[in-house]
Parts: sequence; C-alpha cells; structure tokens
Amino acid sequence: MDKFNKQILCELKSNARIPNTELANKIGLSPSACLRRVQDLESSGLIKGYRAVLDREKLGIGFLAYVMVGLNEHTKKSQEKFESAIAEASEVKECHNVTGPFEYILRVEATDLKHYKTFHTDVLGTLPQVATITTHVLMESCKDERE
Repeated sequence: MDKFNKQILCELKSNARIPNTELANKIGLSPSACLRRVQDLESSGLIKGYRAVLDREKLGIGFLAYVMVGLNEHTKKSQEKFESAIAEASEVKECHNVTGPFEYILRVEATDLKHYKTFHTDVLGTLPQVATITTHVLMESCKDERE
C-alpha cells in the first residue's frame, strides 16, 4: 500500500464515479497506470464494490433506529435462526453480532413510527430466540461516512 494507492482509495471513497483521467490527474499518475492500480485494488478485494448513496427522506424513510437485541439462548443454533430471520426483514439494513449485554445491534429504517411498531411487533416480537429489544431512535447524525 503505497501513497498512490492510499490517494486512489481516498478519492474513490469520496467520489466513486470520478473519471479515471480526473483521478489520475489528482494523484499524479498517467491514466493507464491509475486504471491498472484501481483494477489491482478491485481484483485483490480491497475495493469490494461501488454503491449509490440514496436520499432516505426522498424515499419516504423518516424513521431510523439502532435496535439492541438480546437472545434467550446463547447457542450457535439460536444465532443462526435469528440471523436467518433478520436477513428476510427489509427494514433491517445492518445486523451486527457484538459483545456486551446484548447479542446484536440492528440498524433499522422505516417510513415512520407506526411502520417501526409493526416491524417491532410482527417481526422481532414473534422470533422465539429474542429475549430483549431495546430501541434507540436516531434524532440526527453529525457524522455518517456512509453518506
């Protein structure tokens, strides 16, 4: 990982749609050398992909929450069943298995509080593995590097 690759990653992180010629000019390489480096970073798996950042408000997503979930059994089978069920829930955008007083942190997006309540009751509330649910409603984000 030399300075050019670090600069490439920094530029692509802020604007993945930057044209190769512009990227090459910014970091001081020829377009062919820059393209070769980007392709190497992609093929090595360091760059896993590119994505569009969507405007949640324009999509009607007005409710975001981080939900802490505790399981009633601390077994691999229980975790697998929970993870399988959560993979099907469209409201769950992230699911992380963590250490501490609960097993999972979920990032949940819903249109509004009513929609979240339905998810809370009809999805999380019906999973037999779930023992506790603690919801932290997102009021504002002062930093979010996904955007």
